[in-house]
Amino acid sequence: MKTTTRKLWADQNRHDGDRMRLFAAVGEATDAETVLYPGSFVDVAPSIVFPSVTYVDTDRRTPGFFADKDGIVEIITSSGGPADADFQFIHSDYQEPLDLPARSFDLLVSLYAGFVSEFCTDYLKIGGRLLVAPSHGDVAMASIDSRYELSGVVVARNGDYRVRTESLETYLEPKSPVEITQAMLHERGRGVAYTKSPFAYLFSRVR
Repeated sequence: MKTTTRKLWADQNRHDGDRMRLFAAVGEATDAETVLYPGSFVDVAPSIVFPSVTYVDTDRRTPGFFADKDGIVEIITSSGGPADADFQFIHSDYQEPLDLPARSFDLLVSLYAGFVSEFCTDYLKIGGRLLVAPSHGDVAMASIDSRYELSGVVVARNGDYRVRTESLETYLEPKSPVEITQAMLHERGRGVAYTKSPFAYLFSRVR
């Protein structure tokens, strides 16, 4: 493994195994095999869990990181993942069209990277899932998108994660009355405060 690969991964993986446990919980709750991860930086933890992952990022350091395929395989296998993990990297802004087939992924990941769902839902299969963190406004964006329905929430406790599917009607209730629109979310550049605050949300693409 190249020194730069090791350093970038160490900086990403400061809470050792945390992202792996998150993705493992999502993997257990879904039948996802193909994953699209826009704004991934060097977080290759999904490849420990899922058979095929496509990473997308604009950071100038990412092409060199992903070029070290042996180093990435070492990261994956040392964490218990498969040696034959299928992964690819696209050095691009996810807001621009990507050279990827429409409706070809089982899981779309949106973690701290802005309005991923707004620009990348077309790549997600009908019936596929969107994993989205509450920061940066993408949960609120997905909540007003008619293509999505809330299908689960990810709760975290002491570094462990599980997906909860009961009482979903009690989530996505704003603390204060607010009309959520695309324009409002873009102007704010952040999310909406809800009465319940799970670690992340799972939406299903229904149309």
